[in-house]
Amino acid sequence: MPKLYFASPLFNEMELSFNAMLAEKIRQAIPDLDIYLPQEQAEINDKNEYADSIAIARYDTDALLASDVMLAVLDGLQMDPGVAAEVGVAYQANIPIVGLYTDTRQQGSDNQAKLDALKEVAESQFPYVNLYVVGLIKSNGVVVNASDKVSSAIKELLNRSL
Repeated sequence: MPKLYFASPLFNEMELSFNAMLAEKIRQAIPDLDIYLPQEQAEINDKNEYADSIAIARYDTDALLASDVMLAVLDGLQMDPGVAAEVGVAYQANIPIVGLYTDTRQQGSDNQAKLDALKEVAESQFPYVNLYVVGLIKSNGVVVNASDKVSSAIKELLNRSL
């Protein structure tokens, strides 16, 4: 059974709900995929309990390194630093990665007023995502812009690597 590591922030109700919804969509689309979603790992990620940094790093890294593919949610005011670190681990281990970047400010790339605004200081209408991390993902994977594209991207990467 192929394994997926689901890298995403998990620190508020919105993030937890989105992660659960997307994991369920993937489970329905790819029933034979074993998904490791850190928020479901109560023994290490229950925020009412205590786990030190080394325990968290070891536990999640072991799960990541045992995976065949990774999903990295890149959304947020800034990309979650834990997700960025996990992308680096997956890249180094040659684990294919699907990046999900849904920021709606990506729209309008043909709007001349938005393009003209790029010439003005502090007037960019477009989002920024760390290009180093995106480059790591694209080196052995893909970045998609909608959650409904995630399952097919995972299937494609699994077919390519297994």
